[in-house]
Amino acid sequence: MTFAHRTGLRQALLGLALAGLVAGLMLQAMGQAALAPLFWATAVVPVLAALVVEILLSLRRGQVGLDIVAALSMSAALIVGEELAAAVVAVMYSGGTFLESYAEGRARREMRDLLSRVPRAATRHVNGALEEVPLDAVVPGDRLLIRQGEVLPVDGTLASDTAFLDTSALTGEALPVRLDRGAAAMSGATNAGAAFDLIAERPAAESTYAGILRLVETAQQSKAPMSRLADLWSLGFLAVTLALAGAAWALTGDPVRAVAVLVVATPCPLILAVPVALVAGLSRAAHFGVLIKGAGPLEALARVKTLILDKTGTLTDGRPRIVSVERRDDTPEPEMLRLAAALDQASRHPIAQALVAAVAAQGAPLPVPTGVQEIPGEGLTGQVGGRDVAVGGLGFVARHLGGAAPAPPAADPGALVVAVAIDGHPAGFVVMADPLRQEVGQMLPLIRRQGIARILLATGDRAEVAERVTRGLGLDALSAGLTPGQKVDLVLEERRRAPVMMVGDGLNDAPALAVADIGVAMGARGAAAAAEAADVVLLVDRIGRLGTGIEIARRTRRIALESVAVGLGLSLAGMVAAAFGFLTPVEGALLQEGIDVAVILNALRALAIKPETIPEAPPAPAPTL
Repeated sequence: MTFAHRTGLRQALLGLALAGLVAGLMLQAMGQAALAPLFWATAVVPVLAALVVEILLSLRRGQVGLDIVAALSMSAALIVGEELAAAVVAVMYSGGTFLESYAEGRARREMRDLLSRVPRAATRHVNGALEEVPLDAVVPGDRLLIRQGEVLPVDGTLASDTAFLDTSALTGEALPVRLDRGAAAMSGATNAGAAFDLIAERPAAESTYAGILRLVETAQQSKAPMSRLADLWSLGFLAVTLALAGAAWALTGDPVRAVAVLVVATPCPLILAVPVALVAGLSRAAHFGVLIKGAGPLEALARVKTLILDKTGTLTDGRPRIVSVERRDDTPEPEMLRLAAALDQASRHPIAQALVAAVAAQGAPLPVPTGVQEIPGEGLTGQVGGRDVAVGGLGFVARHLGGAAPAPPAADPGALVVAVAIDGHPAGFVVMADPLRQEVGQMLPLIRRQGIARILLATGDRAEVAERVTRGLGLDALSAGLTPGQKVDLVLEERRRAPVMMVGDGLNDAPALAVADIGVAMGARGAAAAAEAADVVLLVDRIGRLGTGIEIARRTRRIALESVAVGLGLSLAGMVAAAFGFLTPVEGALLQEGIDVAVILNALRALAIKPETIPEAPPAPAPTL
C-alpha cells in the first residue's frame, strides 16, 4: 500500500469512528437509546478490522506493539455490550494513527520542489541538427551538446577544445575544473563555462551519476528501521494490562471489570501524546527552516552521538570569495577591484561572477564594459571607463602583457589567484577561496553541549585543503580524498560505536546520508539526490540551523517522554480503580479522555520551544573596500 493510500485509509477510519460516535450520542440524546449502540458498533468495526490486519502484519515482522491493547479493549467492549466505550477507544486510536500519517505527509509535501537536478533528457547532434532525446536513448558514441548550466547526463569524452566543470556535487571541490579535448568527464557534474560537445562513453544507466544513485538506494535498503518511541514501552505495559485485567475477572467473576481495565489501559498517552508532541516538534523545526521527514527521524535525531560533516557547501559556503588582494602598482586597491569586477560582468564564469558579487555587495558602482573579448576559462579583456583592463589566469594576463606579468603571491592550498592588468601594466592579484562559514565556530561547541560526543570531517577534497579550512575547530578526526563508497564505509564504521548523523550537500554525499542513522542535507543549494536521501533537510543555507534542529529534537523527545510517563502513571491508577469496580467501561473511557487532554496539552509545549540561536553573519565582504 502506498503512503497516499495509507494516509487516506487512516483519515477515512477516523471520520467513520467520529461520525459513528457523534451519531450515537445524538440518538441517545433524542431518546433513541436502542439505536445508539448500533451506530457505535458500526463505527468500531472498520477501525478494529484495520487494526487486526496491522497487528498481523507486525507479528509477521516480529514486532509486538501496544496496538494489541487497543484491539483487545474494543473487542472485549463489543462482546460485553459496552459499545459506547468501544467507540470512544476507536476514535482515540484512529486519531493517533492519523496524526502520525499527517506528520510524515507534511514532510513529503515540503520535498516536492527539491528533485530538479536529475537529468531526464539530452541534446544530441544528428545529421548537422540538434534533437532532444530521452536519456535512455543515448548510446555510446553519440555526440551531445552540453549547454552552460546543464548537468552532464552521461559519462563521456570532451569533444571541444576546453570545458569548465563544476564537480562540487561529485568530489566536493569548490572551484571549477578545466578539461581539455579528449579528457574524461563524469556525469553529474555541471557545465560552468561555455557550451561544449561530449562524446558519450556509456549508457546513462551505467554512468557515474546512476551508479551513485544506485548506491543511495542500496544504502537506504540496508538501513535498520527506526523503532517508534511508543514501542519502547509496549511489552511491559501490555504484560501489566493483561495481568491486571485477568486478575480482576478471575477474582470477581465479572468480565465487565476486565473490560473496564482494558478500556482504561488503552495506551492513548502513547497513541496520542507522542504523535502530538512529535508533530509539534516537526512544525517548530520547520519554523526555523529545518525540514525533518517524519516522527521517526525526529526521534533518531534526538539520540545521535556522532556527527560526520562534509566540507564544501557544508562547513564552507561552497562559493569562492575574495580572501586577499595584492597590488603590483600604484592603482588603489578599491579601484583595481572595481575595474576588474566591471569587466567580469561580461563573463558567466563562476569565478568572475563571484568577484562581481563581492565588489557589488559593497555598493561600488560598476560601469558597463565595452569591447570585451573572452577566451572561455582563460580570461577576458576590454575597456572600462576608457581604461584597458585584462582579468584572468596568470598565463592569460602574462600573454596580454607580452610576458611581463610579475610573480604571483603565495596562496593557501585550494585557493585561486586571479591576475589583473590595467592600461598594459600589471595591477595586482586577487586571491579567491572557499572559506569556512562564519557560524561554524559557534555551532560546534553548541552541538557538543547538546550531547554530540564525536565530530569528524569526511570530504572528497584534498587533505591539505581540508586541514587548512578546519584548523582550530577541534575536530576529532579528518578523512580527505574520499569517494562516495568510502564515505559510506566511514559512516558504517562509526555506526558500530554510536548513532551517527551525516551532513552534506553534494551528490557524492547522498549514499552516506542514506546509510547514516540520520542524514542531513543542505537543501537550499545542494544536490537533489542528497536532499532525497536525507532524513533532515536544512531549507536555509545556514549550517548553524543544524544545532537548532538537534536541540528541538532533543527537547521534543523529552516532552514526549514526560507526557508518556505522566499519562501511563494516571492510566495505571485508573486501571487499579477499574479492577476494584470503581469505574465502569464508559467511565473508564471518559477518564482516559481526561488523561488524554492533559497529556496532549503537555505535548503541545513543543510548539513553544525556543532553541539557542547562533548569530547568522552576512557573507564575508571584499577586503578593504
